[in-house]
Amino acid sequence: MSPRQEGFDCPQCGAFVRAGRASCPECGSDERTGWQDAEEVDYQSLELPEPDQDQPHGSAARSTVHRVVVVLLVVALVATLVLAM
Repeated sequence: MSPRQEGFDCPQCGAFVRAGRASCPECGSDERTGWQDAEEVDYQSLELPEPDQDQPHGSAARSTVHRVVVVLLVVALVATLVLAM
């Protein structure tokens, strides 16, 4: 028996799934989801949040990091000045 025969093609994405695997290595479909066909999956039910149109992706996190760095630098500068007196 060849290795290709020891498994099946995922009905979700078509990737080969070896026998005994709990889920598809490509799309994650599994027995719990019923190895659903792509036509049966309701992606609208995922309820993902809408992206913030005002800021580019990740800019809020970078802004917070920048504020923390500035505060730490100011604290370090003040501590240095106090210790130098």
